[in-house]
Amino acid sequence: MASQVDLHTHTTASDGRLTPEEMVQRAAEKGLRFLSITDHDTVAGITRAIDTVTLFPSIRFIPGLEINTDTPTGEVHILGYCIDYNNEDLKLTLEKLRAAREMRAHKIVINLARLGIEISWDRVMELAGGGSVGRPHIAQAMFEGGHIPSLQEAFIKYIGRHGPAYAERERLTPKQAVELVISAGGLPTLAHPAECDNLDELIKELKGVGLIGLETYYDGYHSDIVDKLARIAARHDLITTGGSDYHGLGSSHETPLGGVDVPVECAERLLSLSEKRLKGENR
Repeated sequence: MASQVDLHTHTTASDGRLTPEEMVQRAAEKGLRFLSITDHDTVAGITRAIDTVTLFPSIRFIPGLEINTDTPTGEVHILGYCIDYNNEDLKLTLEKLRAAREMRAHKIVINLARLGIEISWDRVMELAGGGSVGRPHIAQAMFEGGHIPSLQEAFIKYIGRHGPAYAERERLTPKQAVELVISAGGLPTLAHPAECDNLDELIKELKGVGLIGLETYYDGYHSDIVDKLARIAARHDLITTGGSDYHGLGSSHETPLGGVDVPVECAERLLSLSEKRLKGENR
């Protein structure tokens, strides 16, 4: 049986394949009770999702986003939940981040050409569909051009962080991302933390500026990892969250929507904390 909770999904507003409307409909078909759309560096799909949720009253929708940040040793992603998606400062900052994404994507296309892999920039932008441009769009263009046998190959051989075509972009730090979510009335959570270096030190730093949760239930995390992360969350007095990181790619390797067993209590605690924050109460 699929989970009733999925708090980590992506739509065509960033690098997913389903529109926000289709994501909500798919969630209803799966029997989800709680859904959050967490597109990369954008809240563009939230209003459309909320409009669609009115047709599916069994679903509680949680406005969210995922902010990609940099540290000296790699990337750290911050999930923001229950955000004010109309907050002007938030929208301005996200606009700058999306511009940086587009500049980085263009550099990667140029780097690929230098390696003898010619893909169309226009096609990359077409695949992005007016949403936040990401490396998955480049990977798709490479796949369509016959340059790679699978999308994963693009990241492994060419456009991953240590690949020959990779390019850096301007990003926030994890601390700045947490502060941005807080400033928009949201609840910041550390995404897929098992991949983070020096996790305890990172949590201590981010909790100092408002981190409230740890994504404990995630795509590919077996029980030993989940148990370890749950203990870490308890030690730092953080709530646990989780989700599939579903992009709707249609791949047999992708965890489906609702495919990660996230306890209903995770969503309920998140919403309870949001309500307390709105009332000016402490957790």
